[in-house]
Amino acid sequence: MILNHIILQNVRPKNKRYELKDGKGLYLRVMPSGSMSWVYVYKFEGTLRRMTLGSYPAMGLSDARLKHSEAVNMVKNGSDPGRKKQEAKQALKGEPTFSDFLEEYWDTYLIKRKAGDGTLRLIKKDALPAWRLRRLDGITRRDVVRLHDKVSKRAKVGANRLIGALSKMFNHAIRRGVLEHNPCLMVERSEEKPRDRVLTDAEIQALWLALDLDNKKIDLFRSTKLALRLILLTGCRGGEVAGAMWEEIQAGVWHIPGERTKNGDPLDIPITPLIQDTLNQAAALAGDGPFVFASSHLVGGPITRHSLSVATHRHWKEFGCEKKFVPHDIRRTVRTKLAEIGIDDHIAERMMGHRLQGMMKIYNKHPYLDEKRAALLRLESHLKKLAGLADASDAGKVIQVNFR
Repeated sequence: MILNHIILQNVRPKNKRYELKDGKGLYLRVMPSGSMSWVYVYKFEGTLRRMTLGSYPAMGLSDARLKHSEAVNMVKNGSDPGRKKQEAKQALKGEPTFSDFLEEYWDTYLIKRKAGDGTLRLIKKDALPAWRLRRLDGITRRDVVRLHDKVSKRAKVGANRLIGALSKMFNHAIRRGVLEHNPCLMVERSEEKPRDRVLTDAEIQALWLALDLDNKKIDLFRSTKLALRLILLTGCRGGEVAGAMWEEIQAGVWHIPGERTKNGDPLDIPITPLIQDTLNQAAALAGDGPFVFASSHLVGGPITRHSLSVATHRHWKEFGCEKKFVPHDIRRTVRTKLAEIGIDDHIAERMMGHRLQGMMKIYNKHPYLDEKRAALLRLESHLKKLAGLADASDAGKVIQVNFR
């Protein structure tokens, strides 16, 4: 098998360690824990040897093939690449390069974090090309400032997020005994304006009509349309909706597990008629896959939160909206509408997956399912009025589907 990006995205751990072959002794080793690494298997002086090239996804497929090619050439020229690597590690012990420590950071910290993949991509996009071979203890505050200034010209918020990610990485290096000081300290960040975009009633009506699967005027993947509609009906986060699985939907409730929520707490969403209708339409598109909103290009996988953002970025004018918006703005709109229609704040906050504050957080473990269902029905009725739909009569059109 020759590996490619689609195959790699679908790799899952098993009960035992296994390896996927790319060719000429290059393998991807997959551990039961979920960690993955590139391995080169070769013979040197008649002995079979194994050499770890790097961790995946910290080291991508193209970089792994490049490292593998270099190792193959060393064997051809009579050198043992595994021994050379061990010697280089000993030489760099205590003074790793930025690239070296990024790999260690992934193995010892990021791989265990829910947002680890996103943090790794953020660092690899701008910091790694600038500092790849720099000694970690040689990176100064001035270097961080210059990198921030460069990135902020393109994306001010992105520059701030990068500095935040790097600061956590350097703090980890201090805990690991690699650094004594964090060069991100005292670095001034770009001023950010908090987002306050809320869709107007006219925009909500236009968006609802644009997301109708029968509306052929907007060239948008149908699963993406349905996912955006589900955000409007529930106020859930884009990632929670994009990764929804059929096994999470049981007995009239969508149970979102804690590993898929931002704060790590499970979230239960009662299913109302319009939510049910949206799921019915998604079921007709999903085939036999485990995800509610199936990807158009990743076989067996879901759509992504990024794809939802791309959809709103490209089509907001076609949706009939006055200004740009992102999927999270739909969530903010839902929270605003819940207040407008008189839903108590503590119910609305639980619907949004926010934790209760103070002593209520400790002692109040009531699931609020009935209260959530009543609130979602009021929200649904309000959205129907805005969209110009009939009210209770629409519920009779819903066809119940036995989800997986």
